[in-house]
Amino acid sequence: MTTLIINIKELLQVRESNILKVSGSEMAVLPTIKNAYLVIKDNLIAEFGPMKNIPQTTFDKTIDATGKMILPTWCDSHTHIVYAGNREQEFVDRINGLSYEEIANRGGGILNSAQKLNETTQEELYEQSKERLEEVMRLGTGAVEIKSGYGLTVDGELKMLRVIKKLAQHYPIAIKATFLGAHAFPLAYKDNHQGYINLLINEIIPQIAKEDLAQYIDVFCETGYFTVAETEQIIEAGIGFGLKPKIHVNQFNSIGGIQSGVKFDALSVDHLEVMKTEDILALKNTNTMPVALPSCSYFLSIPYTPAREMIAAGLPLALATDYNPGSTPSGNMNFVVATACIKMKMTPEEAINAATINGAYAMDLSTTHGSITVDKKANFIITKPIPSYNQLPYAFGTNLIDQVFIEGKVIA
Repeated sequence: MTTLIINIKELLQVRESNILKVSGSEMAVLPTIKNAYLVIKDNLIAEFGPMKNIPQTTFDKTIDATGKMILPTWCDSHTHIVYAGNREQEFVDRINGLSYEEIANRGGGILNSAQKLNETTQEELYEQSKERLEEVMRLGTGAVEIKSGYGLTVDGELKMLRVIKKLAQHYPIAIKATFLGAHAFPLAYKDNHQGYINLLINEIIPQIAKEDLAQYIDVFCETGYFTVAETEQIIEAGIGFGLKPKIHVNQFNSIGGIQSGVKFDALSVDHLEVMKTEDILALKNTNTMPVALPSCSYFLSIPYTPAREMIAAGLPLALATDYNPGSTPSGNMNFVVATACIKMKMTPEEAINAATINGAYAMDLSTTHGSITVDKKANFIITKPIPSYNQLPYAFGTNLIDQVFIEGKVIA
């Protein structure tokens, strides 16, 4: 099946295949072709260029995109969309003055979600989660990472990961799975941290490897959760079973988690709302992708990742949603891109790069997703008619998506 799309007002994020991420000043450059065409063959990008070079061959289907733009689908490298129920009451509690930490100390937060998840069957959990996945696909996301971490028991964590695996088997969107059993200490291990860590290391991680349920391992390295030493112990165990690190760090405090991530060559370090100079310096000239989660900052009213300082230091930066029931009940990457521009002072070019090519890198998908590149997946968004791509973050409350293609097929 071949499809030709013609009269594209502007084709965004056109890259050579050897460009896997962009850093520093490169993030301000978004390569585009105006008045362009795009050819897709089956599920891959086959060709593109200016309309004056349009191929004179026959195609199975032709789409006229006059006035519209095309860009790669969003690559959301940090989500928790497999969860049970919601935490609406905690939202109200925060409005009434309680902090995220205070809610957690009262048995809310992650422990609240864990209780609900362990009371939910795997089938029910799948049904709830697939609705969220379908929603983010309609919103333009074409690759997503999903974490466990709301089970905090052997059965609960494995249940979540099996649901993630089932979603990956039934939907065309690229899905990467992360084991985040070290999301919080369950009440039964409140005074026995090493006992819970032993459970993760000796029982859950080997079973994950046996069933091939995850590609990554994550730890919430934060004051009141997992210390740096505990984080490193868990990461080392995961690496021993072939799980690559992706770590929650610097959400509320800077305690050395970034340095541990770099030490173990983590694929990404995520959150980064609180960054010291030494944290930024630790990330320079490494393979680790910093990931910002601006809609989490928006929802919790906490600081935003200091994007300007990080980019000025020559770092790359990715954007993701952190879609979860407690701190970011939204998987809308369009809002993330807009919020990064509005609150983090990223330019539209930087934000689009962060949400596409750099997001793909943060999921080991750089060779197949994140840019308009020959032989990459035919995953792209066709916008409604817009004056420029600046409209995407500018009109932050408007749905500017006309169609979403994933694996060469329209899904919205």
